[in-house]
Amino acid sequence: QVQLVESGGGLVQPGGSLRLLCAAPGNIFSLYAMGWYRQAPGKQCELVAAITSGGSTNYADSVKGRFTISRDNAKNTVYLQMNSLKPEDTAVYYCNAKLTPLTYWGQGTQVTVSS
Repeated sequence: QVQLVESGGGLVQPGGSLRLLCAAPGNIFSLYAMGWYRQAPGKQCELVAAITSGGSTNYADSVKGRFTISRDNAKNTVYLQMNSLKPEDTAVYYCNAKLTPLTYWGQGTQVTVSS
């Protein structure tokens, strides 16, 4: 069992920035594909950004150019740097770890973009 612990959410004004962190204890963190998902009220959960064990990344079209996912395998941590935030980015953000056939989720962290 892998417990993912997210942090870094909060309230920010439109145009602002936040950095989310996801810590994953264990000595095989580097093998996992990591991702950030989000779910807004009344909407389906969607993939925001993902990074493979090799460092390849992909992003939802809605966040390209604004969000950056990265990982530090020495710290067992994945990051989501979110810039130029918009009200429509408001959601609960979840960290995900995959090592087929296993998948793990964090508890979620709230991001609210509002003036």
